[in-house]
Amino acid sequence: MSENGEVKAKVSVPATVGTENVSTVHTDPAAIDEMVDAASHEHVGSGADGSVNGFRQGRTLPLRVELARQLRRRRTQLLLGFLVLLPFILWAAFEFGKNGNNQRSGGFVDLATASAPNFVVFVLFAAGSFLLPMIVALFFGDTIASEASWSSLKYLLAMPIPRGRLLRQKALTSGLLSVFALVLLPAVALLVGVVFYGAGEAVSPTGDAITFSDSLLAMVFAVVYIVVNLLWVAGLAIFLSVTTDAPLGAVGGTVLVAILSQILDQITALGNARDYLPTHFSFAWSDLISTDIDWSDMTRGAFSALTYAAIFGLLAARRFRTKDITS
Repeated sequence: MSENGEVKAKVSVPATVGTENVSTVHTDPAAIDEMVDAASHEHVGSGADGSVNGFRQGRTLPLRVELARQLRRRRTQLLLGFLVLLPFILWAAFEFGKNGNNQRSGGFVDLATASAPNFVVFVLFAAGSFLLPMIVALFFGDTIASEASWSSLKYLLAMPIPRGRLLRQKALTSGLLSVFALVLLPAVALLVGVVFYGAGEAVSPTGDAITFSDSLLAMVFAVVYIVVNLLWVAGLAIFLSVTTDAPLGAVGGTVLVAILSQILDQITALGNARDYLPTHFSFAWSDLISTDIDWSDMTRGAFSALTYAAIFGLLAARRFRTKDITS
């Protein structure tokens, strides 16, 4: 308080203007009241849904950003690199693993080196039981659970990214990576087959043979069917991913269910009950290597996979919408 009774507020503001240092500023109380009053009237506009003006939930977590982020992960790079190497490994096994016994194991194994299409069919058969389901389970099972294990899931939701959009963007990214991996393997196998075995006819164990051009079309349909048939794996994996905070548990649980289904499918005593197993029609695409294609098994397999995928997908969305994010 000054001698004349005037009250002054002293605010220290370190600043440098040119070469002069301003150490203190004496402000009139009336000016302070005006600034406080002005600040109290300042507000950020909001929309009808309560969000801040300018916020667009459709712009949060762009697909290209999440896709680039997943492609930079070491596990994605290693997996894609392995899929490129696998056809060369199998070619080397056939090339350097021959013996004088000439034992035949039957099926597409004996015909694997007959032509490029046959080599592709063999690669898909060899990878169809375990590797292909594991790829889909890895991409989908790791997507949410990994964020929870890194304690970054709550920050993504606080940015804010709506839960439904977060789950959808993660699922779309996992789906794109899975499709790319499922296409990459037969594409590299076809290239290896053409180089080492030639572009000949595709021959089935029953003796049917189709031309190279027709076999290429059959391979395209086969890959499409495999993608559709593995949708149940994607649905189960993402459901487990939102249920647990352990990525290994989500991926491993999905693969375990796939293996269990394959084991049960081998038990003929189950009869027609095996038709309801998600893996029962996994290799129905082999009917495409025929002059007279039977679409019945592929139709039932696609319907079964879509049904399981829809059920698990709805359960995943419901679980994630109400999940308490604490990690």
